[in-house]
Amino acid sequence: MSAQAASQTVVEDDAGGMTRAVNRMVGGIVSYARWPDAAPASGRIMCVVGTPRLTDRMTPDLPGPGAIIVRRTTAAAVTPECDILFLGRMPVGDRRQLIAWVRGRPILTITDDDAACLYGAMFCLNSRATSLSFSVNLDAIGRGPLRIDPRVLRIGRGEGGA
Repeated sequence: MSAQAASQTVVEDDAGGMTRAVNRMVGGIVSYARWPDAAPASGRIMCVVGTPRLTDRMTPDLPGPGAIIVRRTTAAAVTPECDILFLGRMPVGDRRQLIAWVRGRPILTITDDDAACLYGAMFCLNSRATSLSFSVNLDAIGRGPLRIDPRVLRIGRGEGGA
């Protein structure tokens, strides 16, 4: 498995700071993804499975116009209608089943319950006291039809990006 640490965001020191940071970071990650159908990221459906660790209010903040439609669902009810799969806390068996099901499908996977990206999500959020960061699972990205802008990898190396 090849994972690379990436961007850090300072978390504002108030009750909603982590929620805002998570929603900005998820929106930013989505903006770097390109689906085979070439439709813009806005209007995509994000299915939230399990219980997110970092926020209970998932409302990804896309840079620019548009929004992501958020639906909470169960592992058994996930359908190809989901463009983005956000994996919170859940049984390991459910996580493995979902990751196996996603392979080869144009579905972006993000989790906040696997900081080291060991279970196969493409992007893995990690929080520390005053910051939020993510890791990129290059193997998971390489197995699917989504294209991730390479600038997302440069962010982690301090080389910038758009």
